Amino acid sequence: MPSQSQSTYRAAVLDALFGEMRRDGSVILLGEDVGAAGGVFKQTDGLFAEFGTERVIDTPISESGAFGIAVGAAMTGQRPVFEVMFGDFLTLIMDQLVNQAAKIQYMSAGQFSVPLVVRTAVGIGGNLGPQHSQSLHAWPVHIPGLKVVMPSTPADAKGLMTAAIRDDGPVVFFEDRTLYNLRDAVPDGDHVVPIGSAAVKHEGRDVTIIAVGRMVHIALAAAELLAKEDISAEVVDPRSLVPLDLDTLVTSVKKTSRAIVVDGGYRQYGITGEIASSVAELAFDWLDAPVFRIGGADVPIPLSKTLEPLALPDAQRLARDAAALVRGQR
Repeated sequence: MPSQSQSTYRAAVLDALFGEMRRDGSVILLGEDVGAAGGVFKQTDGLFAEFGTERVIDTPISESGAFGIAVGAAMTGQRPVFEVMFGDFLTLIMDQLVNQAAKIQYMSAGQFSVPLVVRTAVGIGGNLGPQHSQSLHAWPVHIPGLKVVMPSTPADAKGLMTAAIRDDGPVVFFEDRTLYNLRDAVPDGDHVVPIGSAAVKHEGRDVTIIAVGRMVHIALAAAELLAKEDISAEVVDPRSLVPLDLDTLVTSVKKTSRAIVVDGGYRQYGITGEIASSVAELAFDWLDAPVFRIGGADVPIPLSKTLEPLALPDAQRLARDAAALVRGQR
């Protein structure tokens, strides 16, 4: 078993970036304030000092133009990691991401590839208001040609960032910024988590909770609450949204016969609906109840310290709904 060290989520992603930039001279980093400032959340701290202006590039406040440069760099032999400071600002690069990066390999009959990573921070918390708090990971998953990952732990964050940088196509990497200070064991040295592999984070027998991103920790807290009621919950983390490891999800649901999908993004037309539908199709004969889903509130995220927490699922609500599902009350 490889040696491990305690690390924060932020430091684990940074460790992956240092490792890949040292290993491969074609890996470059672009984004606003990623250079001498070290990132708005200090998530690029130290990279500029080691790799300099040619590989750590501060861009103007023009996400669309800068991301176009990243796509071109990827087509001509570089492996850019492009940082979008807040996930809400994905809106500013959608044409290049959806109509260029995702499609060039197909439109060129494989003559061009676009090996780049879009890294962005999402998540409700910190009272940053409706334009800096959204979790829009349901947008890129709709687009063929893009891979989308959303790690929930420091170890997975390091392993998936390494895998994303080494991938030969475009990968969108979502980080919940409220997890940046989460500390846990992380493998030292080279560590890769394959894109498209889910993980069972807690074994259980009565209900499967499929939780995305930060909701994994909400689900684990809910599992502790349910255990006090003699209900055993299994928590499964997809880790990768595209490709989605349906085999692991369905295997768990077949074991427990009940499923809840929980995500911090908007519920309407979102991640919960796609996963719930897929699980229901593939595990229908094993289900003792319809697949239930819980998402973020379908409202602009409030700035108010009182209202903001109400926009996000919590452990108490999740445990309450899971207990009702197990008892046949839903």
